[in-house]
Amino acid sequence: MKKKRPILQDVADRVGITKMTVSRYLRNPQQVSTPLGERIAIALDELGYIPNRVPDMLSNATSRAIGILLPSLTNHVFADVLQGIESITDKAGYQTLVAHFGYHTEKEERQLRSLLGWNVDGVILTERQHTPGTLRMLEVAGIPVVEIMDSSSPYLDMAVGFNNIEAARQMTCSMIAQGHQHLVYLGARLDERTLQKKAGYIEAMEQAGLVPRTVMSEQPSSFSTGGELLKLAQQRYPEVDGIFCTNDDLAIGAMFECQRQGITVPNQMAIAGFHGHDITENVSPTLSTVVTPRKTMGKIAAEMLLTRLAGKGCESPCIDLGFSLRLGGSI
Repeated sequence: MKKKRPILQDVADRVGITKMTVSRYLRNPQQVSTPLGERIAIALDELGYIPNRVPDMLSNATSRAIGILLPSLTNHVFADVLQGIESITDKAGYQTLVAHFGYHTEKEERQLRSLLGWNVDGVILTERQHTPGTLRMLEVAGIPVVEIMDSSSPYLDMAVGFNNIEAARQMTCSMIAQGHQHLVYLGARLDERTLQKKAGYIEAMEQAGLVPRTVMSEQPSSFSTGGELLKLAQQRYPEVDGIFCTNDDLAIGAMFECQRQGITVPNQMAIAGFHGHDITENVSPTLSTVVTPRKTMGKIAAEMLLTRLAGKGCESPCIDLGFSLRLGGSI
Protein backbone atom coordinates (compact mmCIF):
# COMPACT_ATOMS: atom_id res chain seq x y z
CA MET A 1 0.00 0.00 0.00
CA LYS A 2 1.41 3.38 -1.05
CA LYS A 3 2.06 5.96 1.64
CA LYS A 4 0.31 9.31 1.37
CA ARG A 5 2.73 11.71 -0.31
CA PRO A 6 3.36 15.07 1.34
CA ILE A 7 1.84 17.95 -0.58
CA LEU A 8 2.86 21.59 -1.05
CA GLN A 9 0.70 22.66 1.88
CA ASP A 10 2.61 20.29 4.18
CA VAL A 11 5.89 21.95 3.19
CA ALA A 12 4.40 25.43 3.59
CA ASP A 13 3.06 24.58 7.06
CA ARG A 14 6.43 23.17 8.12
CA VAL A 15 8.23 26.41 7.12
CA GLY A 16 5.39 28.80 8.06
CA ILE A 17 4.92 30.33 4.61
CA THR A 18 2.34 30.21 1.84
CA LYS A 19 1.98 27.34 -0.60
CA MET A 20 2.61 29.82 -3.43
CA THR A 21 6.05 30.67 -2.03
CA VAL A 22 7.02 26.99 -1.97
CA SER A 23 5.80 26.67 -5.55
CA ARG A 24 7.94 29.65 -6.61
CA TYR A 25 10.97 28.06 -4.98
CA LEU A 26 10.37 24.76 -6.78
CA ARG A 27 10.11 26.54 -10.12
CA ASN A 28 13.24 28.62 -9.57
CA PRO A 29 15.08 28.73 -6.23
CA GLN A 30 16.48 32.17 -7.08
CA GLN A 31 12.97 33.65 -6.77
CA VAL A 32 13.15 33.49 -2.97
CA SER A 33 15.80 34.76 -0.55
CA THR A 34 18.75 32.51 0.23
CA PRO A 35 17.85 32.02 3.95
CA LEU A 36 14.24 31.18 3.08
CA GLY A 37 15.37 28.88 0.27
CA GLU A 38 17.55 26.98 2.74
CA ARG A 39 14.59 26.55 5.13
CA ILE A 40 12.38 25.31 2.31
CA ALA A 41 15.06 22.90 1.12
CA ILE A 42 15.37 21.45 4.64
CA ALA A 43 11.60 20.99 4.90
CA LEU A 44 11.46 19.32 1.48
CA ASP A 45 14.20 16.94 2.55
CA GLU A 46 12.64 16.17 5.93
CA LEU A 47 9.23 15.48 4.42
CA GLY A 48 10.55 13.53 1.43
CA TYR A 49 8.48 15.74 -0.88
CA ILE A 50 8.06 14.50 -4.46
CA PRO A 51 6.81 17.10 -6.97
CA ASN A 52 3.73 16.16 -8.97
CA ARG A 53 4.48 17.41 -12.46
CA VAL A 54 1.06 16.73 -13.94
CA PRO A 55 -0.77 19.81 -12.61
CA ASP A 56 2.07 22.08 -13.81
CA MET A 57 1.96 20.49 -17.22
CA LEU A 58 -1.80 20.87 -17.54
CA SER A 59 -1.99 24.44 -16.31
CA ASN A 60 1.17 25.92 -17.75
CA ALA A 61 2.07 23.66 -20.68
CA THR A 62 5.63 23.66 -19.38
CA SER A 63 7.70 21.30 -17.29
CA ARG A 64 11.02 23.11 -16.74
CA ALA A 65 12.58 19.87 -17.89
CA ILE A 66 14.97 19.11 -20.73
CA GLY A 67 14.91 15.73 -22.47
CA ILE A 68 18.27 14.18 -23.35
CA LEU A 69 18.64 11.12 -25.59
CA LEU A 70 21.95 9.29 -25.24
CA PRO A 71 23.04 6.29 -27.34
CA SER A 72 25.13 4.78 -24.53
CA LEU A 73 25.25 4.93 -20.74
CA THR A 74 28.60 3.13 -20.50
CA ASN A 75 30.60 5.35 -22.87
CA HIS A 76 32.51 8.02 -20.93
CA VAL A 77 32.00 10.41 -23.83
CA PHE A 78 28.34 10.86 -23.00
CA ALA A 79 28.94 10.98 -19.25
CA ASP A 80 31.13 14.03 -19.90
CA VAL A 81 28.54 15.57 -22.20
CA LEU A 82 25.81 15.09 -19.59
CA GLN A 83 27.98 16.67 -16.91
CA GLY A 84 28.40 19.72 -19.14
CA ILE A 85 24.66 19.95 -19.81
CA GLU A 86 23.70 19.71 -16.15
CA SER A 87 26.26 22.33 -15.11
CA ILE A 88 24.03 24.77 -17.01
CA THR A 89 20.53 23.37 -16.48
CA ASP A 90 20.98 22.95 -12.72
CA LYS A 91 21.78 26.65 -12.30
CA ALA A 92 18.77 27.61 -14.41
CA GLY A 93 16.37 25.50 -12.37
CA TYR A 94 15.75 22.94 -15.11
CA GLN A 95 15.58 19.19 -14.60
CA THR A 96 17.14 16.74 -17.05
CA LEU A 97 15.25 13.65 -18.14
CA VAL A 98 17.73 11.20 -19.67
CA ALA A 99 16.79 8.29 -21.93
CA HIS A 100 19.05 5.68 -23.50
CA PHE A 101 18.47 4.21 -26.96
CA GLY A 102 21.48 2.01 -27.68
CA TYR A 103 22.24 3.46 -31.13
CA HIS A 104 18.88 2.17 -32.47
CA THR A 105 16.73 4.78 -34.24
CA GLU A 106 13.51 2.87 -33.52
CA LYS A 107 14.26 2.87 -29.81
CA GLU A 108 15.16 6.55 -30.03
CA GLU A 109 11.64 7.14 -31.36
CA ARG A 110 10.06 5.23 -28.46
CA GLN A 111 12.15 7.03 -25.88
CA LEU A 112 11.42 10.42 -27.43
CA ARG A 113 7.68 9.70 -27.29
CA SER A 114 8.04 8.98 -23.58
CA LEU A 115 10.02 12.17 -22.94
CA LEU A 116 7.55 14.29 -24.87
CA GLY A 117 4.80 12.73 -22.78
CA TRP A 118 6.36 14.52 -19.83
CA ASN A 119 5.99 17.75 -21.79
CA VAL A 120 9.72 18.54 -21.82
CA ASP A 121 10.51 22.09 -22.90
CA GLY A 122 13.32 21.10 -25.27
CA VAL A 123 15.44 18.12 -26.28
CA ILE A 124 19.12 17.40 -26.87
CA LEU A 125 19.83 14.63 -29.37
CA THR A 126 23.13 12.84 -30.02
CA GLU A 127 22.50 11.43 -33.50
CA ARG A 128 21.60 12.91 -36.89
CA GLN A 129 19.73 9.88 -38.27
CA HIS A 130 16.10 9.76 -37.10
CA THR A 131 13.01 7.78 -38.04
CA PRO A 132 10.12 9.53 -39.83
CA GLY A 133 8.13 9.08 -36.63
CA THR A 134 10.75 10.92 -34.60
CA LEU A 135 10.81 13.78 -37.10
CA ARG A 136 7.01 14.07 -37.01
CA MET A 137 6.90 14.14 -33.23
CA LEU A 138 9.53 16.86 -33.07
CA GLU A 139 7.65 18.90 -35.64
CA VAL A 140 4.35 18.56 -33.78
CA ALA A 141 5.96 19.30 -30.40
CA GLY A 142 7.37 22.57 -31.72
CA ILE A 143 10.09 22.73 -29.06
CA PRO A 144 13.77 23.67 -29.46
CA VAL A 145 16.07 20.83 -30.53
CA VAL A 146 19.87 20.72 -30.30
CA GLU A 147 21.84 17.94 -31.98
CA ILE A 148 25.36 17.39 -30.67
CA MET A 149 28.61 15.52 -31.48
CA ASP A 150 28.81 16.72 -35.09
CA SER A 151 29.22 20.08 -36.82
CA SER A 152 29.28 19.03 -40.47
CA SER A 153 26.06 17.04 -41.07
CA PRO A 154 22.63 18.54 -41.80
CA TYR A 155 20.69 19.33 -38.60
CA LEU A 156 17.05 19.90 -37.66
CA ASP A 157 17.13 23.09 -35.59
CA MET A 158 20.43 23.77 -33.79
CA ALA A 159 23.71 21.89 -33.59
CA VAL A 160 27.02 21.95 -31.74
CA GLY A 161 29.99 19.63 -32.15
CA PHE A 162 33.10 19.09 -34.21
CA ASN A 163 34.09 17.71 -37.61
CA ASN A 164 34.64 13.97 -37.15
CA ILE A 165 35.83 13.49 -40.72
CA GLU A 166 38.50 16.18 -40.52
CA ALA A 167 39.65 15.03 -37.09
CA ALA A 168 40.16 11.47 -38.35
CA ARG A 169 41.90 12.73 -41.49
CA GLN A 170 44.38 14.81 -39.50
CA MET A 171 45.22 12.01 -37.07
CA THR A 172 45.76 9.57 -39.93
CA CYS A 173 48.03 12.11 -41.66
CA SER A 174 50.03 12.43 -38.42
CA MET A 175 50.51 8.67 -38.27
CA ILE A 176 51.60 8.56 -41.92
CA ALA A 177 54.04 11.41 -41.25
CA GLN A 178 55.70 9.23 -38.61
CA GLY A 179 56.48 6.67 -41.31
CA HIS A 180 53.62 4.20 -40.82
CA GLN A 181 52.21 3.09 -44.18
CA HIS A 182 50.16 -0.03 -43.43
CA LEU A 183 47.52 1.55 -41.26
CA VAL A 184 44.21 -0.16 -40.44
CA TYR A 185 41.10 1.58 -39.12
CA LEU A 186 39.24 -0.21 -36.30
CA GLY A 187 35.57 0.63 -35.75
CA ALA A 188 32.77 -0.63 -33.49
CA ARG A 189 29.01 -0.10 -33.28
CA LEU A 190 29.04 1.17 -36.90
CA ASP A 191 27.17 4.30 -35.86
CA GLU A 192 27.24 7.43 -37.98
CA ARG A 193 30.29 8.98 -36.30
CA THR A 194 32.31 5.77 -36.64
CA LEU A 195 31.57 5.85 -40.37
CA GLN A 196 32.51 9.53 -40.58
CA LYS A 197 35.89 8.83 -38.98
CA LYS A 198 36.36 5.94 -41.40
CA ALA A 199 35.77 8.39 -44.27
CA GLY A 200 38.42 10.76 -42.89
CA TYR A 201 40.90 7.91 -42.51
CA ILE A 202 40.28 6.72 -46.08
CA GLU A 203 40.71 10.25 -47.43
CA ALA A 204 44.10 10.63 -45.75
CA MET A 205 45.32 7.22 -46.89
CA GLU A 206 44.30 7.79 -50.50
CA GLN A 207 45.82 11.28 -50.55
CA ALA A 208 49.11 9.67 -49.48
CA GLY A 209 48.85 6.98 -52.15
CA LEU A 210 48.31 4.25 -49.56
CA VAL A 211 45.74 1.45 -49.44
CA PRO A 212 43.02 1.97 -46.79
CA ARG A 213 42.02 -1.11 -44.82
CA THR A 214 39.36 -1.44 -42.14
CA VAL A 215 38.22 -3.96 -39.56
CA MET A 216 34.72 -3.23 -38.27
CA SER A 217 32.44 -4.78 -35.67
CA GLU A 218 28.83 -4.18 -34.63
CA GLN A 219 29.80 -5.01 -31.04
CA PRO A 220 29.88 -2.22 -28.42
CA SER A 221 33.24 -0.56 -27.85
CA SER A 222 35.33 -1.96 -25.00
CA PHE A 223 38.92 -2.82 -24.16
CA SER A 224 38.13 -6.44 -25.01
CA THR A 225 36.70 -5.50 -28.40
CA GLY A 226 39.82 -3.46 -29.14
CA GLY A 227 42.04 -6.47 -28.50
CA GLU A 228 39.85 -8.73 -30.63
CA LEU A 229 39.82 -6.27 -33.54
CA LEU A 230 43.60 -5.92 -33.42
CA LYS A 231 43.98 -9.70 -33.72
CA LEU A 232 41.59 -9.69 -36.68
CA ALA A 233 43.62 -6.93 -38.33
CA GLN A 234 46.79 -8.96 -37.86
CA GLN A 235 45.16 -12.01 -39.43
CA ARG A 236 43.76 -10.15 -42.43
CA TYR A 237 46.65 -7.76 -42.98
CA PRO A 238 49.89 -9.29 -41.63
CA GLU A 239 51.88 -6.25 -42.74
CA VAL A 240 49.87 -3.88 -40.45
CA ASP A 241 52.17 -1.43 -38.67
CA GLY A 242 49.60 0.91 -37.17
CA ILE A 243 45.94 1.17 -36.19
CA PHE A 244 43.65 4.16 -35.86
CA CYS A 245 40.64 3.46 -33.65
CA THR A 246 37.22 5.08 -33.57
CA ASN A 247 37.61 5.70 -29.83
CA ASP A 248 40.02 5.40 -26.93
CA ASP A 249 38.46 2.19 -25.56
CA LEU A 250 39.39 0.25 -28.68
CA ALA A 251 42.83 1.83 -28.79
CA ILE A 252 43.64 1.01 -25.16
CA GLY A 253 42.38 -2.55 -25.68
CA ALA A 254 44.62 -2.89 -28.73
CA MET A 255 47.57 -1.55 -26.74
CA PHE A 256 46.98 -4.16 -24.02
CA GLU A 257 46.86 -6.87 -26.69
CA CYS A 258 50.19 -5.67 -28.09
CA GLN A 259 51.68 -5.95 -24.61
CA ARG A 260 50.37 -9.50 -24.30
CA GLN A 261 51.97 -10.38 -27.64
CA GLY A 262 55.26 -8.67 -26.85
CA ILE A 263 54.75 -6.10 -29.63
CA THR A 264 56.39 -2.75 -28.84
CA VAL A 265 54.37 0.44 -29.30
CA PRO A 266 55.04 2.47 -31.41
CA ASN A 267 58.13 0.84 -32.95
CA GLN A 268 56.31 -2.26 -34.18
CA MET A 269 52.72 -1.03 -33.94
CA ALA A 270 51.51 2.56 -33.88
CA ILE A 271 48.18 3.14 -32.12
CA ALA A 272 45.88 6.17 -32.03
CA GLY A 273 42.48 6.70 -30.44
CA PHE A 274 39.75 9.31 -30.38
CA HIS A 275 38.28 11.60 -27.66
CA GLY A 276 41.17 12.09 -25.21
CA HIS A 277 39.94 10.39 -22.05
CA ASP A 278 42.01 10.57 -18.86
CA ILE A 279 43.26 7.00 -19.26
CA THR A 280 45.11 7.96 -22.45
CA GLU A 281 47.60 9.96 -20.38
CA ASN A 282 48.02 7.21 -17.80
CA VAL A 283 49.13 4.29 -19.96
CA SER A 284 52.66 3.66 -21.17
CA PRO A 285 53.37 4.90 -23.71
CA THR A 286 50.78 7.66 -23.51
CA LEU A 287 48.11 7.18 -26.17
CA SER A 288 47.98 9.46 -29.20
CA THR A 289 44.39 10.65 -29.54
CA VAL A 290 42.03 13.28 -30.92
CA VAL A 291 40.91 15.46 -27.99
CA THR A 292 37.24 16.46 -28.22
CA PRO A 293 35.48 19.19 -26.18
CA ARG A 294 32.79 16.99 -24.62
CA LYS A 295 31.91 18.98 -21.48
CA THR A 296 32.06 22.29 -23.34
CA MET A 297 29.77 20.82 -26.00
CA GLY A 298 27.24 19.85 -23.33
CA LYS A 299 27.38 23.31 -21.77
CA ILE A 300 26.89 25.12 -25.07
CA ALA A 301 24.06 22.78 -26.13
CA ALA A 302 22.24 23.57 -22.89
CA GLU A 303 22.90 27.31 -23.26
CA MET A 304 21.56 27.30 -26.83
CA LEU A 305 18.41 25.51 -25.68
CA LEU A 306 17.80 27.85 -22.73
CA THR A 307 18.41 30.89 -24.93
CA ARG A 308 15.67 29.75 -27.28
CA LEU A 309 13.35 28.95 -24.38
CA ALA A 310 13.85 32.53 -23.19
CA GLY A 311 12.47 33.69 -26.53
CA LYS A 312 15.81 34.81 -27.91
CA GLY A 313 17.60 33.80 -31.09
CA CYS A 314 21.01 32.12 -31.14
CA GLU A 315 23.85 33.98 -32.85
CA SER A 316 24.63 30.85 -34.84
CA PRO A 317 22.39 27.77 -35.13
CA CYS A 318 25.45 25.54 -35.71
CA ILE A 319 28.64 25.83 -33.65
CA ASP A 320 31.87 24.04 -34.52
CA LEU A 321 33.97 23.71 -31.36
CA GLY A 322 36.93 22.15 -33.16
CA PHE A 323 39.30 19.53 -31.76
CA SER A 324 42.99 19.05 -31.09
CA LEU A 325 45.52 16.28 -31.63
CA ARG A 326 47.52 14.96 -28.69
CA LEU A 327 50.21 12.90 -30.36
CA GLY A 328 51.42 11.23 -27.17
CA GLY A 329 53.98 8.44 -27.42
CA SER A 330 52.07 5.70 -29.24
CA ILE A 331 52.67 6.76 -32.86
